[in-house]
Amino acid sequence: MFKKIAILLEMIKFEHSVFALPFALMGAFLAQGGVPRGIIFFWVVVAMVGARTCAMGFNRIVDARFDRANPRTADRAIPAGAVRMGEAWAMVIGAGLVFFAACYQLNPLTFKLAAPALGLTLFYSLTKRFTWLCHVVLGVALAFSPLGGFVAVQGSLTGFPWVLSLGVLFWVAGFDTVYACLDADFDRQAGLFSLPARFGRHNAFKMAVFFHVLAFGLFVATGILCGLTYFYYLGIALTGSALFYQHLIVNPRDLSRINMSFFTLNGLISLTLFVAVWLSLATG
Repeated sequence: MFKKIAILLEMIKFEHSVFALPFALMGAFLAQGGVPRGIIFFWVVVAMVGARTCAMGFNRIVDARFDRANPRTADRAIPAGAVRMGEAWAMVIGAGLVFFAACYQLNPLTFKLAAPALGLTLFYSLTKRFTWLCHVVLGVALAFSPLGGFVAVQGSLTGFPWVLSLGVLFWVAGFDTVYACLDADFDRQAGLFSLPARFGRHNAFKMAVFFHVLAFGLFVATGILCGLTYFYYLGIALTGSALFYQHLIVNPRDLSRINMSFFTLNGLISLTLFVAVWLSLATG
């Protein structure tokens, strides 16, 4: 059983929860003006882990036939036969129920927002079948993270810094565009849509840079609107450096270090901004 659980967690890249979770906690900390109550903190974490597990499991299920045909992804758990469809669906349904249960424990508005938030995240997995704006849809889905954390604490949207969610949107759209370059040729052959498949890798990289410049500006605006201290801007400086460096080490002709760009640096960005908000609120 433990081996199967390990395979399921590897299948959904459980460690990639580091992308969205810190932004949800950031929203919660901003709403509270500091560290939220322990029980709220707990249910926010449970909700985010449940939502991402559900969404990634669904993504692996609906993309199984494409993963099987793509040499880069043919060894994933479902196409390789390590996980049966029934097992994957059980994980998806179970994680979805955990997500809704956690949202119910928080407050009525959080529970009302649960269905559209999870629905949009699941819908993303289908968008590359008909639009090259799929990366933006993923960005919108993850933009619910700070909003959800904020509502979990406050129970309303009053005072929510929308520029933070917009920053998350364009940050995600940027790194997902870069990551999609790995499958640009396969996507064209399979009739799938992405910015690299539609416009080529060079133009996709230019769009990713544009997205990340927008994201950086919106993250700066978040600090200004929320009255955050210099600790936040130290985090912004590190964020800008990480954004710049990931475009420096990966380019349309050399994607060999894309895993460092995609996971290491972007994970660093989300954690850095969360810690920067935490320290700023603690010292403000």
